Amino acid sequence: MGSQSTMVTNTQGLAARRAALEVLRDVGRGRPLDAALAETLRALPDQDRRLAHELAAGVLRGRSGLDRRLAPLVPRGLARVDPAVRDVLRLGAYQLTALDRVPPHAAVGTSVALAREAAGARAAGFVNAVLRRLGGESGHEEPTPARQRSTGLAERYSHPPWLVRRWEAQFGPEGTERLLQWNNKRPRLVLQPARATMDRMAAQLKAAGVAVEPAPHHAGLVVDASRPDRLPGYTAGDFTVQDPAQSLVARYADVPAGWVVYDACAAPGGKTIGLARGGARVLSADLHPTRLRRLRENLSRAGTGREMPLVADAANPPVRPVDAVLLDAPCLGTGSFARHPDARWRVTPAALGGLASRQTALLHAVADRVRPGGLLIYATCSLEPEENVDQVERFLRDHPDFVREPPPSFPSGLLTEAGDLMTLPQRDGMDGAYAARLRRQH
Repeated sequence: MGSQSTMVTNTQGLAARRAALEVLRDVGRGRPLDAALAETLRALPDQDRRLAHELAAGVLRGRSGLDRRLAPLVPRGLARVDPAVRDVLRLGAYQLTALDRVPPHAAVGTSVALAREAAGARAAGFVNAVLRRLGGESGHEEPTPARQRSTGLAERYSHPPWLVRRWEAQFGPEGTERLLQWNNKRPRLVLQPARATMDRMAAQLKAAGVAVEPAPHHAGLVVDASRPDRLPGYTAGDFTVQDPAQSLVARYADVPAGWVVYDACAAPGGKTIGLARGGARVLSADLHPTRLRRLRENLSRAGTGREMPLVADAANPPVRPVDAVLLDAPCLGTGSFARHPDARWRVTPAALGGLASRQTALLHAVADRVRPGGLLIYATCSLEPEENVDQVERFLRDHPDFVREPPPSFPSGLLTEAGDLMTLPQRDGMDGAYAARLRRQH
């Protein structure tokens, strides 16, 4: 490789790659991807922000496949490579194998520069050698031995094998592959009306030259943009950013206007705003300071004035019985992997069991905060039965004073046989979400 690309310290685009590497480091330390992106990309110009986001999310979505391509090129084993240098290799490999618009010399040159910054000249030489070999082979897919289909899918789409096996049992091989494909695409931005109507939002956006189309089931507007804060109407609170599936949960709840609702795990506030927009008065609670701060910011910008944020633990609700309780429970989040590609590497069978136990405890805690005749809405962004239908069936056995009561008019294609809301990314073109609407009898 020539000196022009190996000695670069200010190569065009290096700032974006440096930011992507920092995001990967933060995620490796356990920080959520969206928080790492917000912090690290804040000062970058738009072009660099977009590239850094694409690189970091692309590496997380495709990590298994990238590692499989890199592993034969590292004689001592990829696991023994310094973590920072390993992430540099993944960034370079992603550009070489997945981004046609990035010339190979730019992918290798910027990676070598990053390796030098991270670990010195020896690491730079190592990265140079590995990526040059990969670049020479990137047009040829290496043959794969015969293996169990689920293992092959897990490697091809970079997901935990145990989770792919579960999904195959639940959705079948074809449905699982479509789900994995969805998870590896970057989702588009969807806006939900807050202080403006859908029609007014669409007209305003089109007038500004922003391409707009209705989201599935008319659950918001899909826009051709990546920075919501630069769209017309953002400062005025005309809209919130929320996936259609989460917007549908508030519609499915079908809470009458004037009712008092306790939203037990409210941050970031999209469902609170949706419920209040329908005329409810919402006590919007969260316990974690960072999440509560974001909740207050969103309510201040786009709320209706019928929302009241408060610090509260969902396990000990500080309210008397109210008309309705929404428990958007902490969950494994397997329905939102497209928006949170880092999350797939944090989920484990043990975490699923722990979360299911916590959900059971939270349901018991909020049940007596629903007045007789009131509603309990239980929701997750999970695809796992243990967090969804199994949880509700167990709750109904333990609380015979509650019965399922789906809303009278709701798209039947999104309802289970029992009447619960269930959206599937591979079927519905949106996040996966679940909700059950339960009436407390007199």
